[in-house]
Amino acid sequence: MNALATASGTTAFPVAERSCKVLFNRQVNRRYKLIALEAAEPFTRARAGQFFHLLCPQQAGLKPFLRRPMSVYGVRPAGHRIEFLYQITGSGTQSLGLIEPGDALNAVGPLGIGFSFDPSWKRVLVVARGVGMATLAPLVPLAGGESGGAAMSAVLSAREPDDLMRREFEQDAAISVHALFDSDGSSAVESVEALLRRLIASERPDMMYTCGSSRLLKLLQRLGREFGIPGEAALEQQMACAFGVCLCCVREFEVAGAHVHKRVCCEGPVFDLQQVVVDSPWSI
Repeated sequence: MNALATASGTTAFPVAERSCKVLFNRQVNRRYKLIALEAAEPFTRARAGQFFHLLCPQQAGLKPFLRRPMSVYGVRPAGHRIEFLYQITGSGTQSLGLIEPGDALNAVGPLGIGFSFDPSWKRVLVVARGVGMATLAPLVPLAGGESGGAAMSAVLSAREPDDLMRREFEQDAAISVHALFDSDGSSAVESVEALLRRLIASERPDMMYTCGSSRLLKLLQRLGREFGIPGEAALEQQMACAFGVCLCCVREFEVAGAHVHKRVCCEGPVFDLQQVVVDSPWSI
């Protein structure tokens, strides 16, 4: 299958369905695994924030019915591969976790609208929680020099130190990481807000990005309005088709004072931070 999907009102990008050879599927820590697929264009054109729809195989008594949307963690054109960092939670990811190197995995992508990045920016701030770090990790090489060399500060939150995946996020880049944990109470919203206020006051970031936590998203919305800093949020939502047809992933947004509904799969998954309605009954 080869198709043409619309990424915005005026921009089109190629989308393909491919059966990809699995290069490795290894444990990162007790909670997360990293899978790499052999890939070529258009898969290796995927941008930070875009995702793929993976057909998790039926095996070992596991029978996932729908494809699973998964944000791209690594795009390695020179190595002819794409990578996904994932947490095993349900039947789909359990099945994904059983795949061996050399097996084939069917994927559709790249899908959705990714993060924006301006080469003129001097500094960006990333705030991630849990597996949201996998979605934001592709921003690291952008800030690291490929598109202008903006400095990056990252506030990463996890249940405990073993869950953080700091090395997987940093990717050997020279970024400033602030690690916060539930286990020691440092991830409490009040503590995070105090840290973010210090970072904003001292660094004055040009852009803020977030994924993985509604409470952190709400905090960044408030701080963004207070300090006049724009931001983007990658949203997690249940999806069935990933092409905007089934309307399974509709969420509520506030645009120019009006409440509207948008499809996360094709009008996102990255949205203007200030437009996301966090407490909407449409969100999961």
